[in-house]
Amino acid sequence: MMTTLEKYQQCSYASLDPMLPVSDTQMNYNEYVRLKARVELLQRSQRNILGEDLGTLNSKELEQLEHQLDASLKKIRSKKTQSMLDQLADLQEKEQMLEEANKQLRHKLEEKAARIPLGLSWGNNGGQTMEYNQLPPQTAQPFFQPLGLNSSSPQFGYNPNMGANHEVNAATTAHNINGFIPGWML
Repeated sequence: MMTTLEKYQQCSYASLDPMLPVSDTQMNYNEYVRLKARVELLQRSQRNILGEDLGTLNSKELEQLEHQLDASLKKIRSKKTQSMLDQLADLQEKEQMLEEANKQLRHKLEEKAARIPLGLSWGNNGGQTMEYNQLPPQTAQPFFQPLGLNSSSPQFGYNPNMGANHEVNAATTAHNINGFIPGWML
């Protein structure tokens, strides 16, 4: 712990020490200038890559920038392609697993279907005891009164000569014959 504190004090307070040789100060200043120029160059390069400040570039610098952008674009495309290929391989593996599971389920279904005798599954109309067209006759209801017809042909539309007692409803009449309801009306 003491050595760490000593190193910290040396590094922190060394720049404040007036006894430092001039060559160290000069070296530090040169390092600072070099790093500052590097940062400015990187910032300018970043602006150029983003499409800013291109007017100050000559044709050679523009070509270098174009090649740099092309290389970066190729690298990005190759990474994206590799990522898509990896995803495709994963999806193909999942597809094979699902196909295998589907085969197993189909096999189990076929085994269970083979165990059930056909007479139980299809015999006796599948458990239906009455056919759709053999419905029992309707019981007479006290509020139901069949309408009488004046003629044998059905009449459609409104006839002002006929009163409320003589209205014709062909569907109701067909419904009431022998008390049966056609199967398609159920």
